[in-house]
This record gives sequence, C-alpha cells and structure tokens, in this order.
Amino acid sequence: MKREVKQASVFEMNGMPALGAALPLAFQHVVAAIIGIVTPAIIVAATAGLSEADSIKLIQAALVVSALSTFVQLFPFIKTKGFGIGAGLPVIMGISFAYLPSMQAIAEGFDIPTILGAQIVGGCAAIIVGLFIKKIRKFFPPLIAGTVVFTIGLSLYPTAINYMAGGVGKPDYGSWQNWLVAIITLIIVTVLNHFGKGLWKLASILIGIVGGYIVALFFGMVDFSPVAQASVFQITAPLHFGVKFEISSSIAIGLLFVVNSVQAIGDFSATTSGGLDRMPTDNELQGGIVGYGITNIFGALLGGLPTATYSQNVGIVATTKVVNRCVLGLAAVILLIAGLIPKFSSLLTTIPYCVLGGATVSVFASIAMTGMKLITSEKMSYRNTSIVGLGVALGMGVTQASGSLASFPAWFTTIFGKSPVVIATLVAILLNIILPKDKETVPETALDENN
Repeated sequence: MKREVKQASVFEMNGMPALGAALPLAFQHVVAAIIGIVTPAIIVAATAGLSEADSIKLIQAALVVSALSTFVQLFPFIKTKGFGIGAGLPVIMGISFAYLPSMQAIAEGFDIPTILGAQIVGGCAAIIVGLFIKKIRKFFPPLIAGTVVFTIGLSLYPTAINYMAGGVGKPDYGSWQNWLVAIITLIIVTVLNHFGKGLWKLASILIGIVGGYIVALFFGMVDFSPVAQASVFQITAPLHFGVKFEISSSIAIGLLFVVNSVQAIGDFSATTSGGLDRMPTDNELQGGIVGYGITNIFGALLGGLPTATYSQNVGIVATTKVVNRCVLGLAAVILLIAGLIPKFSSLLTTIPYCVLGGATVSVFASIAMTGMKLITSEKMSYRNTSIVGLGVALGMGVTQASGSLASFPAWFTTIFGKSPVVIATLVAILLNIILPKDKETVPETALDENN
C-alpha cells in the first residue's frame, strides 16, 4: 500500500506544497520582480552602446543570475560556524536600481567589463561586511542609509525623464508622441498603484508597460526584427563580456556594496517580522550578506549586473504571510527559464524608451521616498538635517555642475564626479562620526515634577 506524502502548507517555511497552490503564488512574485530585473540591464546596455545581440545576452544574464542568487538565499549551503552561504529566508533577489547611476557613469567612461570587474570587488567587500556585520552596522544607522537611498532616487530622475522624451540622441527625442505614450504609461501605473487591488496592484508596472507598448504599436515605434532573429534557446557563455579591473570604478561600486549590504538587513528584518513574526538571527543575517557577496562575484562572471534583495517581494511575503521557500523557489525557476530563452529577452529590447521612462519614473520616485522615510525615522534635529542636507547637496551638486572637477585627475573624477551617491555616502558617514551627538532633552513635565 502506497504511503501518502503529506504536502506542506504555503504558510510553512519548509516542505513541498501542492503545485496548484504554489504556482499562482510563485507567478505573483515573478510579475512583481521581472520588470525591475530586466530594466537596469536594458538601460546599461543602451548607455554602453551594446549591439542588439549583446543587449539580449545582458538581459538573459540578468534573469539567470537573479534566479541563481534567489536559490542561494532560499536554500543555504556550506554551513560552517553556525551560518551558511545564504540566509535561508523567503526572499527574491534581483538586479538592483541602487547601482544604476554608478553603472551608467562607468558604462559611459569605460565599458561593461569594467562594471563586472568592479562588481567582483564589491562582492568581496560584501563578504567582509557579512563577516563583521556587528561591528560595521553602527556606522550605517537609518539616517545614513536613508541619505544614500534618497540620493540614488534623485540621481535617477534625469534618466527617467530622458527616456520619457524618447532617449537622448534619438531622432524623435522630445516629440509629442513620446511624451503621450510615456504619460499614458505613467497614468496606468499610478491608477493601479492607488486604486488597484491584489495582482492588479502588484503588477501595476508590468501592466503599465503592456498598455504603453500597445499605444506605441499604433505609433509605429516598435521593431520586431530582433525577435525574429533571436534563437529559441541559448545559454550565455561565462565571461562573454569579459572582466576588467579599474581602481576608481571598483572603489565607487565597492562603497555601494558596503552600503547595500547593511541595507539588506532591513529587507531581511522586514521579511522575518512580516512573515514569521520574529527578527532575523545573527546567523541568518551573516549568511544572507555573505551569500549576497558570493553570488555577485559569480554573477559577474556570468555577465549579470549587481543584485540585491527585492523590497516589493518582501512586501508580498509580509502581506500574504506565504513564507514557503519552495513557492519562491518556483518563482526563481520561472525566471531561470525566461533567462534561457533569447526570444523572450529580445522581445524586452523592443520596448520603446518612452514606455520604460513612463513606467520607471514612479519606481525612481518610490526609491527617493523610501530614503526619505528612513531619514525621518530619526529625529530631524539641526545635526541630522545638516548631515542629510550637506550629503545630498554636495553629492548632487558636484555631479550636476559640469566640469566642477575638471582640474582633478581622471581617477578622482571617476570616483567622485560621475555618481552623486559616492560623495553623499562619504559625507554623511563622516559628518555622522564628527558632529557632536544631540543631547537628550528632558520633557518639561518632568522638570516641573522635580521642582
């Protein structure tokens, strides 16, 4: 007599749930993550001037590396000294917008291999942060992390606006057709974000892009020739793009990896507190950050851009309480399969810039506001407002004032003059260390009681 295998609930971390219950929940995670995964690759490919074939391979690598990174975080391995490589928590990993300003600067000044080389250095930095997280964490309170995230959001606004206008250098840049399509896309995303429920809200960006894409078809903005030329199945060879190490680029990306490693604590904490009603253990945090570093090193070798935990998927876990790791693992399988199909990746390259701009401007706005929330979670004293204000002012000001570092060496300009995030981060950290701490104020009622 066959013994029936008891299937796990989707609300349990471990065990295999029924496929019928797991598949729609997994698809929900895919829908929430996929556009965020491929968009940075599309933008960086355009900035670097990659060919159609290489752009497709960069998108493929983004999907594959995101899937593999998610597997490592879901199912840790090589457990030693109490923690393994990976957090063992229900999270989705994907290509991060946080690195986009710096990647664009490196793509313009150098090339894709230089980004991937800097990513390997950044991965090593993340491993060090993971091993010494308890000692390093104090240098990155919410005020500092918020300043960094806020600056990232602000620095991405010009990218979104240029895309809404049709893409810098394009013959139709700034045309009314581009702006019409972009605004229609933005309206769809905004309406669904505020009035939609369930999957409609979670998939607002995806649905907005589909809507904008359909409108763009009527204007003849879409060229399907890359799709026809792409193969059905293809595995991108490791080191297809190669790897180059350039000191200034490595420093710029490495610093962001340190900040994002500490920032990942927030996503891991949100996952466990929202889905499991507890805070993450030290071993889970260490394993998660070390795994983040290692997967980014190997991801660079596969041609995938830097990854990070995806907050939108953390939100799904916290909202639905579905914490089963196999559900999220199934989502990673879907992403992996999508990454092995060049026709799918090539279809994504046909999305007009104006559609991407209309969809991503709300994402970039959300990033900036997330930073603002982190900043205002601390008291807005004169000291704290000085740290945030000076960090953002110097970061944004130096990079926007063209030629402000013209007399400095090229390596200095690459580190400090290309992306505002580096200056903002360093200024905020230094001021937080140097400026005297705020004195604890005693409530007036307490003073009255003592008199």
